[in-house]
Amino acid sequence: MPISNIPIISMLRSRMQWHQERQRVLAENVANADSPGFRPRDLAPPDLGGSATGIGGSLALARTDAGHISAGIHDGGSYLGPARSHSSATVNLEDEMLKVAANQMDYQAATTLYGRSLGLIKTAVGRG
Repeated sequence: MPISNIPIISMLRSRMQWHQERQRVLAENVANADSPGFRPRDLAPPDLGGSATGIGGSLALARTDAGHISAGIHDGGSYLGPARSHSSATVNLEDEMLKVAANQMDYQAATTLYGRSLGLIKTAVGRG
């Protein structure tokens, strides 16, 4: 069985390729921030199939007590407050740079997991 057929390896490889492409798209957004009429773009997260529901699936939080905060209060956004921009361009540089930094951290996490997975496979085969 080739290593590329192992589900976790192929999912990590797909994820790394997606992060590389997203970095290119975000860089275009930053580069065209002052272009009149330019609209920022972003990529939709990759669909890793039904086997990845634990990784990227949505889970509903259970309220076990009336004093718990409802899941509907937090919309998944950040707590940085409203973005301030002195430019009339539609690209918010602060938001784009936050996306670039988050994308870079996620890419580094995927590459670390990929390398460790390959190391575990080498150890299991006896070549590590």
